[in-house]
Amino acid sequence: MRPLSSIRPSSQRGVASVEFALLLVPLLMIAFGALEYGRLLYHYDTVVKSVRSAARLIAQKNPDDQSSYLSALSEARCLAVYGVLQCSQNQEPLVPGLTLSHVRICDRSSVAECEGLSLNDVKDVTTGSDTGTLNLVMVRISGFEFSFLGLPFTGAGSSLALQPIQSVMRQGL
Repeated sequence: MRPLSSIRPSSQRGVASVEFALLLVPLLMIAFGALEYGRLLYHYDTVVKSVRSAARLIAQKNPDDQSSYLSALSEARCLAVYGVLQCSQNQEPLVPGLTLSHVRICDRSSVAECEGLSLNDVKDVTTGSDTGTLNLVMVRISGFEFSFLGLPFTGAGSSLALQPIQSVMRQGL
């Protein structure tokens, strides 16, 4: 066996290229996976904040005043999807794939719109012993799917269906 000092540098030619090629695929998988995961978190956070804003808007309205409440429901839907109070045809949603059909607003006047809720869940809800009752409003985004970019080496499918995202607030009136 020859000592290490006698190995010629010419026999080590190309070793760095081979090592780089072997490590390139795992490094790309990690980089693209981190990019897709970051996009997913960004879109999820955007939807959570828009749902919270829509719930805050509708919680300030009285469902018994039908004329102003119907316009407030429309504004809340636009706020949840587009981030503005008035919708128009050519607006881009806050996140790709989010539409007005994903938004459900449930309160004592429209509890049937949210699956799994009853009137007792939102009307005259007891808050504790001798503290009285309150009415709740819930804004829910359901059926929203996050679409992956289709970056190579991530192994991700084309989309991921998210669980319903919702915000519940006390209705002030």
